[in-house]
Formats: sequence, C-alpha cells, structure tokens
Amino acid sequence: MKIGLGSYAYRWSIGIKDQVPSEPLNAFDLLDRAEALGLKVVQYADNMPLDRYSEADHHRLYEVAQEKGLTLELGTQCFDAEEVDRYLEIGQRLHSKIMRVALDEADGHISVADLAEQLRPRVDKARAAGMKIAIENHFNYPSPRMVELLDTVNDDHLGVCLDVANSICANEWPEETISMLAPYTINLHLKDYEITPDPYGVGFRIHGVPLGQGRAPIEWTLDQLKHCPADMSVILEHWLMLDENGLEAAIAKEQPWIEQTTAAAKDFLKGR
Repeated sequence: MKIGLGSYAYRWSIGIKDQVPSEPLNAFDLLDRAEALGLKVVQYADNMPLDRYSEADHHRLYEVAQEKGLTLELGTQCFDAEEVDRYLEIGQRLHSKIMRVALDEADGHISVADLAEQLRPRVDKARAAGMKIAIENHFNYPSPRMVELLDTVNDDHLGVCLDVANSICANEWPEETISMLAPYTINLHLKDYEITPDPYGVGFRIHGVPLGQGRAPIEWTLDQLKHCPADMSVILEHWLMLDENGLEAAIAKEQPWIEQTTAAAKDFLKGR
C-alpha cells in the first residue's frame, strides 16, 4: 500500500470557513510537505478545491509531483454532477487514478436509483480517463445505503474511499462500517480517535489523536483489506480540533501530529 498525505491533515494551515491563517498553505506547499514526510501520494480534498487553480497550475502540479516521485489524487464534497465532470477533467491533467467524492446528508435525500443514474455516465468518463471514483463514507450517509448504491451501479470503476471513523456520526461503530464497506474499498483514509468521558459525568467527547494513540482498530482494519490491490493508497488525516488556544496554536500542532501519524502508519503497514 502507498502511504499518502490528505489535505485535511493541514486543515488549519490551509484554512477552513472563518478560520483562515494570514499565509495559507497552497497546493504546491502540500507537495513539499509530502516529500519531506517520505510519502508517495497527495490527495487534495474539498478543503483545497483545485477548480480554483488554473489549467496551467494543474499541469504544473503534475510536473512538480513527478519530480518529487509523488502521485496525485483529488476529491469533492457532496455529489454535484457538473462539479464531478469538472473534477474528472482536472483529474486527467493530474494523471490521477482516484477521484474521491464524499456523500453526506443532502445526498441521502436523492433516491439510490436517481443517484446511480447520475453516477453511471461519470463512472464511464472516469474509466475512459484511467480513473476510478471512490465514494467516501461521510458523516451522515449511512453505509447500508452506500452498499445499495454501489450494487446498483455495479461497476469496477466505482468503489469506496473508506474512512475508519467518519460513520460514527451516522450511528455506526467503526467495525460495523468497515465490515460493510471493505469489500468495495479502493482507497483508505486512516486516522485515529479517542473517547474521553466528561469530567462531570455528562456524556463524553470523541476527538482526534495521532495515529496509534487512540481507539481506531487499525490492525484489524488492515486485515479486512488484505484483498485490496497492493498499490492502493492509504491517505493520512487527523481530527486535530480547534480549542480555546486558537488558530495559531492548532497550526503549531499540525506538523507534529502528521509526523507522528506518518511514523505510525509506516509501522502499521510494514510488511503488508
């Protein structure tokens, strides 16, 4: 498996919603970070939308990635047919093999039959371009519905971008999600989390930690994916939360977290 850097590993350094640093990281900066970490892939997610870059930028990204020995992947948030078409074109410029699409609650209001009908021509375009579309299990799109969608389309160029923790929000424990989606997985998002009881006994909090320091069943998850291609990309992310110390403090933690996560991922994947 090829270990890669996801743009959400630098959520705060890139900026999101109302939290934007004075000098945000750009798409080229992520190539430098991935190279320094000794990684092989960069996956640009919706927090770094590549449709804001020019066609010339896309070609230059690919050239720089080639110089650094990196392959590129890209992705969008929520299903929009026109945006998927636009990103398939960008993916061709990047020579990407994976385009990730994260489905969420709004997509759950589209019938499986209608979503499958919209996906089929996009999957055909992806195949012609040498790409596969990987649907990510996101916060509020239940895995049984995703399985129904994948079975309805029934195409080997449509699969799952499996996130090991997202579906907790959809009332699924990770082992349940992973068991359902592992047979369809063509891309993996690896992160870790901890569950901390409230000091006053009022429930608990699910929050991110560097890989290997929490409750995510990493070894078990990798065992469920033994059938996947040997060159499947494993994209590293984390849930480093913004706290009372503010944006700059969160940014200062991101690099140590991704360094720890990268070291742990290399240990977990050694020999696999």
